[in-house]
Amino acid sequence: MLNRLYRLDANGTTVAREVQAGATTFAAMAYILAVNPAILAAAGMPAAALITVTALTAAASTLLMGFLTNYPLALAPGMGINAYFAFTVCLGLGVSWQSALGLVFVNGVIFLALSLTGVREKIIAAIPHQLKLAITCGIGLFIAFIGLKNGGLVVASPATFVTHGDFGSPPVLLCFGGILLTAVLVARRVPGAIILSILSVTGAGLFVANGHGGMVTARPGALFSLPASPAPTFLQLNFDLLRHDFAKALPIILTLLLVDMFDNIGTLIGVTQRAGLLDRDGKLPKAGRALVADSLAAILSSLLGTSTVVSYIESAAGVEAGGRTGLTGATTAGLFLLALFLTPVILVIPAAATAPALVIVGIFMFQSVAQLKLDDFAETAPAFLIIAGIPLSFSIAEGIGLGLIASAVLHLATGRARQTSPLTYVLAGIFSLHLLRAVVARIF
Repeated sequence: MLNRLYRLDANGTTVAREVQAGATTFAAMAYILAVNPAILAAAGMPAAALITVTALTAAASTLLMGFLTNYPLALAPGMGINAYFAFTVCLGLGVSWQSALGLVFVNGVIFLALSLTGVREKIIAAIPHQLKLAITCGIGLFIAFIGLKNGGLVVASPATFVTHGDFGSPPVLLCFGGILLTAVLVARRVPGAIILSILSVTGAGLFVANGHGGMVTARPGALFSLPASPAPTFLQLNFDLLRHDFAKALPIILTLLLVDMFDNIGTLIGVTQRAGLLDRDGKLPKAGRALVADSLAAILSSLLGTSTVVSYIESAAGVEAGGRTGLTGATTAGLFLLALFLTPVILVIPAAATAPALVIVGIFMFQSVAQLKLDDFAETAPAFLIIAGIPLSFSIAEGIGLGLIASAVLHLATGRARQTSPLTYVLAGIFSLHLLRAVVARIF
């Protein structure tokens, strides 16, 4: 039944491999169960309910993506956009979290309209294949950087922005050991290398001091817990800001739209390209369905009571573990639901265990750099700006914008304007206006 439903044979995979891949994806992104509630609670939202809402939205959205596309993509409330929601919109602009959820709903409806009309699919098709490869590489560096940061191997520095961490710290050494272990297992083609490494480091952490009077892996106080009710956030959105201060609401909606759209597109291109799902022309079959799925997920997130749900770059962990179909996502979704009752156990998995997985996945994705054509500077420069811009700006959308603007300018300046789709110039123009808005805001 599973073979027929998910076309496992046609995709060269098995039930065991898909389940293993789904578990790997879940392990890589389980941190969202703790991090998303912590961020949104800063806006005054109830943290206990947010744990339940985060798991429910992740599970429902991931199942929806698998049902509509049969792709191994997992979705959850987006990192970065949740910080924008809490700290910029709610705390910075003084918008209530209920009104902010209303803006997330409007954003999702606009997304859905753009998806059903094929506009978002055309945007994906308009991005040159060279830049799609660069997006994959840039996301690879981004996810590796996040892993190095989470594991303490790189830390912030007021003098040099970033610097190396404290290698005398047991958690940092444990994380570095996890990176080496995962690399060795992958190089030796050991099945389930990433999930085996996560479990090994988690187990080792029970016996390694964290330098703060405890162990890297804390012992859970209980094995099971009942999930909190989602009632405090469910259907609590309102549209007061739209009715009473549309001028204030419009820039927020446009920012949500721009960041969500290109974060989703970037992740979709990066993960599916690595999974071998793009066709010979660099186009993604069923892209329209994928975009409808994440549009509906954005609407669902506002109804349940969280910031926008997006496709997760950690899906690449499952892809590297062999995931090729929606059964990978179904497994991830099932584990999110199970996590509602196993929260004490899930939350003790330390960053030292999940960080190595992100680093290794980043290396996998960066391998796409070998397909880039670097003998033409007009093509190389935009690709480089994307590859460097995504991790250094800590934003997929901003990195893509830099590359698209550079590509449009170089093609116009070198007499190759017709080699680029008109829609590519439109996208470059939109990002230019986005940058110009920031310049005007700085001046006035």
